[in-house]
Amino acid sequence: MKKIALFSTLLFLGLVGSQILPHYLGGLLPTFCDIVGFFTMVGLSFIMIHVGYEFELDKKRVKSYGWDYIVAMTAATFPWLFATAYFVFILLPSEYWSSFDAWKEVILAGRFAAPTATGILFSMLAAAGLSATWMFHKIRVLVIFDDLDTVLLMLPIKILMVGIAWQLGVVVFIMVVLLLIAWYGLHRISIPISWPWVMAYSVIIAGVSEAIYWGTKVVDERIPIHIEVLLPAFVLGCIMKRPVGSDPHCDDTKEGHQEGPESESEQKIATIVSAVFMILVGLSMPLFISAENIYMSSITITGQQPPLPASTLILHVLILTLLINIGKMFPAVCYRKEAHWKERLALAVGMCPRGEVGAGIIILSLEYGIGGPIVTIAVLSLALNLLLTPLFVYIINSLIKSIPQKVEI
Repeated sequence: MKKIALFSTLLFLGLVGSQILPHYLGGLLPTFCDIVGFFTMVGLSFIMIHVGYEFELDKKRVKSYGWDYIVAMTAATFPWLFATAYFVFILLPSEYWSSFDAWKEVILAGRFAAPTATGILFSMLAAAGLSATWMFHKIRVLVIFDDLDTVLLMLPIKILMVGIAWQLGVVVFIMVVLLLIAWYGLHRISIPISWPWVMAYSVIIAGVSEAIYWGTKVVDERIPIHIEVLLPAFVLGCIMKRPVGSDPHCDDTKEGHQEGPESESEQKIATIVSAVFMILVGLSMPLFISAENIYMSSITITGQQPPLPASTLILHVLILTLLINIGKMFPAVCYRKEAHWKERLALAVGMCPRGEVGAGIIILSLEYGIGGPIVTIAVLSLALNLLLTPLFVYIINSLIKSIPQKVEI
């Protein structure tokens, strides 16, 4: 568990840095945030290419993947609904309970609770030596569908905020094309898979994503096209043909293993990338007080709500964090014919970590003027959930190891 301890420490240091550095950077802060954001996407792309490289797909089980999508959708939707309801009925005055504008703002703010921290999750679970388990193989599918669902459900939310736009249709089209490429090209394309090439692919994917974002923002800054790097990076890994004689799963049970080619040099670089990624995810967290700065200067309903005392704020953060993690528990009651209840519970706990995607949704909320105590509580809850990631991994590891072994007669 040494790597877990290392990753957890780096995650914490990055989170602390995200709150301290802005006070010293001054006018350089926007540039710093852009740089951190870009390299976070590069790190996520690198990890997801390796996840795709090890991904196995049984094309005879199409129906089961449909059920997997439903399970993933609930794991993304329930926390969002819980967070949204909490924001409206607990944090807003009753006069706004029937306000369309209030619901519109809170629906977006509550969406931070939906996505799973994919890069963090895979790095830590692999480091714990859990890559060979049923839970890991299942969560690899669910997390990809979780991300798809997050992106798809952001489309109607953006329509609520800015109206119908052609850019949203482009996002759906690109996602469908990428999924078809992964399906028909699974491990068929011979391209270099060594780490320098994977790093180059990652930089290109992140660069193209950013170029599309900024280019379309010039056309219409209300709703630029933002292609999350997770899906294209995963698809690229899926289509990579494995070298003859290689077995990317030969070290899955080894503690400290990382996704990707099995050679010692590749594993060492993958560990370094994962470690740097932990720092970057921590650094990408929004400043805790930034949402409060919108108070009374915003035309939004959430931004006009008065600040809360620190003790009340902490209580709301704890309750909200508990609620959104309860919302992730639905997978525990599924797959009863496939796995022991402890492994199903481990699967549900594995969906709990949140990170870079949730932070991106909060930043988007701030750009729309959504602020006040609601977004402050969301930021703090996200940070707390991030710090709880090592605990989630410990619980998962304990559950998996306590499963009774089948005795063959």
